[in-house]
Amino acid sequence: MNKVIRPYQANDLIDLLDAWERASRVAHPFMTEAFFEQERHNIPNLYIPNADTWVAVAEGKVVGFIALIGNEVGGIFVDPSLHGSGLGNALMNKAQSLHGNLVVQVFKENSIGRRFYDRYGFEFVEESTWEQTGDTLLKLAFTAK
Repeated sequence: MNKVIRPYQANDLIDLLDAWERASRVAHPFMTEAFFEQERHNIPNLYIPNADTWVAVAEGKVVGFIALIGNEVGGIFVDPSLHGSGLGNALMNKAQSLHGNLVVQVFKENSIGRRFYDRYGFEFVEESTWEQTGDTLLKLAFTAK
């Protein structure tokens, strides 16, 4: 598979949103439809304008992305059909090359994300509650070696 990690461009939005929604629905089955509708609005209007976003391109199509706010991973999503392909690691490697140490918050119920972060080497820092839904968030940190 021909894969590239590159900076986000405005014409990536439709494919980025498609990859996000497919991955997010798999990782967050506990979320409501209202959550997905709100996030579909927030991604292009709030998150992307305020984040350093990198996309994963496979066979010429955006199939995943990572959004960074400084060294915080605001989100990382890869189309579920490509889970296990190394694209998530490639995106995280890009973030690490830019920032070294990284932090992320992940929903406790997101077992897919938690396994990914654990395998990458993130460690538990603290637990909190996401005020919007009452769901438990875990703050994790990666220390570059």
